[in-house]
Amino acid sequence: MVTGASAGLGRAIAVQFAKQGANVVLLARGLEGLAAAERDVKAAGGNAFAVPIDIADPAAVEAAAEAAEQRFGPVDVWVNNAMVTVFSPVKDMQADEYKRATEVTYLGCVYGTLAALKRMLPRNRGAIVQVGSALAYRSIPLQSAYCAAKHAIVGFTDSLRCELLHDKSNVRITVVHMPALNTAQFGWVRNRLPHKAQPVPPIFAPEVGARAVYWAAHHNRRELFVGGSTVKAIFGNKVAPGLLDRYLARYGFESQQTGQPESPLRPDNLWSPLDAQQDWGAHGNFDNQSRNHSCQLWVDLHPSVLAAVAGGVAALAGAFLICSKNLVL
Repeated sequence: MVTGASAGLGRAIAVQFAKQGANVVLLARGLEGLAAAERDVKAAGGNAFAVPIDIADPAAVEAAAEAAEQRFGPVDVWVNNAMVTVFSPVKDMQADEYKRATEVTYLGCVYGTLAALKRMLPRNRGAIVQVGSALAYRSIPLQSAYCAAKHAIVGFTDSLRCELLHDKSNVRITVVHMPALNTAQFGWVRNRLPHKAQPVPPIFAPEVGARAVYWAAHHNRRELFVGGSTVKAIFGNKVAPGLLDRYLARYGFESQQTGQPESPLRPDNLWSPLDAQQDWGAHGNFDNQSRNHSCQLWVDLHPSVLAAVAGGVAALAGAFLICSKNLVL
C-alpha cells in the first residue's frame, strides 16, 4: 500500500517495490497519474491496483484497505507518503490552508496507520513506513504547514512504537527522513512566494528515497536518514538550533526559490489534484541538479562493509608500524 502514489516519491516507491515483483496498491487522487503509475508498476514487473481516494477521508482509507486485501490478500507493507503543502510566510497563511495540509500530510498518515494496524496486529506481522523529512526535526521558513505536519508524524510514530514494544508485537514501524527530492510537488504546490519554488540543494532523485523506503520496509530500523544533508540538518539542530535559526533567516528564503517569477494564477493541488487530466511522473524539473546516489545512505545500509574496510585499514596501519619499528631497530 503506497499513499500519494500517482507522482513524485510515491510513484518511485511503487516502482521500486514492483521491481521485486510485489503486488502494489496505489492510493492517490489524480486519475491520470494513477493510471500512469499502474502502467509503470506493471512494466517494472509488479501487479498494480489503483484506488482513487483522498487520504484525508478516513472512511475512504479504510475502504481502500479492505478492497486491497480482497484483491491481493493480507497487507504486508504500508507506506504513508501522501502530502500537500503551501509555500508561504506564516503571516500570509489562511486557517483553511493549515487545516488542509494537516489533514492530508499528518492525519492522512494517521488514517493509513490505523487501517494498517487493524489488519496487521491480529496477524502479528507487517511493516509500516512513514515518509518523514529532515524538516521533521529542523523547521525552515516558508514551510510552516509542512514542517508542523512532519513534526507531528514523528510524535505520533514514537508514541505508537512504544505501544508496540509494550505489547511485544511483531508489527514494525519506521520513519525514513528524506532530503530535498526532485519531485513534481514544486510544480503544483500552492506557492505565495514571488518566485517559483525549488528544493533546497543538494537535491536527490526520488529513486534514492524510494530505495531507502524499500530497505526500511524489510529491516528493523527505528529511523533512517537519507542523504548527508539530512544528517547534518537533524544533528546540527541538536547542537546549535539558534545558530541554524539565524542562518535560515538569512539564506532560507532565497534557497527555496528559483530566479523565475511565479504566476499568481497558476493552479495548485491543495484542494484538487492536478494529475486528474495529465501525468506528472516521478521527477520534477530539476534533473540536471539532482543526484542519483547518496554515499551516506550506502554507508548507512552497509555497515559491515564499512567495518571490514576500517578493520583492513587498521591492520595495514599496524603492519606498517611494526615494519617501521623493525627497520629502525
